[in-house]
Amino acid sequence: MPTTRRVFLASAAILGAEFAWARSARAMPAEFRRPAPAGSGSGNQGGTLLTKSPLPALAGLATAAIERAKTKGASWADARVVAWTRERVSVRDARVEAPTASQSLGLSVRVLVDGAWGFAASPKLDEAGVRALVDRAIATAKADAALRKRLGAPAVELVPAAAAVGSWVTPHTIDPFDVTPADKAALLLSATTAALATAGVRHAEASVTCVREDKLLVTTDGTRVHQIQLRVAPEFSVTAVDRRRGRFASRDHEAAPLQAGWESVVELELPAAAPLLGEEVLQKLHAPAIDPGLRHVVLTPSNLYLTIHESIGHPTELDRAVGLEANFAGTSFLRTGDTGSLKYGSEIVTVLADRTQPGGLATVGWDDEGVPGSRWELVRAGTFVDWQTTREQAGWIGQQTSHGCSYGHGYDGVPFQRMPNVSLQPGAEGYTTEDLINATEDGVLVSGRGSWSIDQQRHNFQFGGQMFWRIKKGRLVGVVRDVAYQANTLEFWRSCDMIGGESTYRLGGSMGDGKGEPQQSNAVSHGCPPARFRANVLRTGGDA
Repeated sequence: MPTTRRVFLASAAILGAEFAWARSARAMPAEFRRPAPAGSGSGNQGGTLLTKSPLPALAGLATAAIERAKTKGASWADARVVAWTRERVSVRDARVEAPTASQSLGLSVRVLVDGAWGFAASPKLDEAGVRALVDRAIATAKADAALRKRLGAPAVELVPAAAAVGSWVTPHTIDPFDVTPADKAALLLSATTAALATAGVRHAEASVTCVREDKLLVTTDGTRVHQIQLRVAPEFSVTAVDRRRGRFASRDHEAAPLQAGWESVVELELPAAAPLLGEEVLQKLHAPAIDPGLRHVVLTPSNLYLTIHESIGHPTELDRAVGLEANFAGTSFLRTGDTGSLKYGSEIVTVLADRTQPGGLATVGWDDEGVPGSRWELVRAGTFVDWQTTREQAGWIGQQTSHGCSYGHGYDGVPFQRMPNVSLQPGAEGYTTEDLINATEDGVLVSGRGSWSIDQQRHNFQFGGQMFWRIKKGRLVGVVRDVAYQANTLEFWRSCDMIGGESTYRLGGSMGDGKGEPQQSNAVSHGCPPARFRANVLRTGGDA
């Protein structure tokens, strides 16, 4: 019999689940909960930040770099001036830990000579330094061109891109760097103090990381774009200990990192969330272990986003599919011939790649090759239809335009293909999470990010979570622990038979997605509603 709303809210365990979803909703302004619009809509915002930026004063050096590159034989060149500012404030229990802060500023030049790449970067920002930088990049490209010729490798070719001129700043109300570390610590202390007031909670930790990425790009195409991105990543975790049984449990707040201002942290109301986090961690500590078996799993957005990242985001990176990204986290089971024919998921599964999504960590005005942010389908009604590409990669699959996925971390990172925001689209039926539970005879509701593992071709995986509720006959019957779900990527997405509606759509994300060698990091978000799948549910603990 379906759960009534009164019964649904009456159980303490169910109340915990309902609170988790409500908390996730409060974690984002309304516009972040909607699927991305067709266009960026960002405009030229953040005039104050643009005025304070040191980069326009360095534009002459960037222009001089690409002009010198042309005189030295480059058929194409770009110069990026990048300033990074990063700050982290953290507390443990009632103690503020030492804040950390870092800054970097430098210039890089990338050139295309005789169909081969050359790159060089330096923090030395003067005319002599720039001349030396360009000459080093040209020499590297010529050496690479000679090697490519001996190996019979094809020349690098870029698809066209219109010249872009303008500026773009993360939409925000409060610059996170205008809030002092002391004020940030005071908010975090209030949250941990409130959590420790719950009997049984032994430890509470909270932190917030703030990043400002300030970038000026100049290319021989005539592109000159200035972008400033603000990212904030709050974290809050409570721990309970059962000394008698030698067991502990932790519960993390499910707030997502966002490209936004400090207002997104204030709206979380972390101190108000603390008591129920404490209640949930005690439920988790004393819950019985899961009984393993093949059954339905209902995954909330705070859990499903990471599964999307690993099983759809990475496999659809074109460089992985052709074998050019293998050393770090493997390649992909996909092949270029799969486009338009491979059944990736069930007919209700549509997945968008998006560089325009409000709040998305990978949202941009333009990528690092001057291509404007856009959105496109990776999976349409269950069929794999497209890839993530750069201006070089688009030609590999016969496309005439890039999807704008070029990004280099910091001034010294070589721009290459990086993941856009990749998001599962809501279902037309408008289902709520409660609807998915009511329709499930035997299953588990999984919320929050836990451990994960996936093979080198992104085929077989196992994911954990933060909180787990057993579902029987359409009802949540209690919290369980020591849960993971295991599946094969294609079988998993083909088994998807229910997806939540637009009102249930949320963003998750990561501030550090590693790729490349030397390794670079990319911030990326993944939106989704809750969804239901079939998977092998495992017991990960050693006792019952």
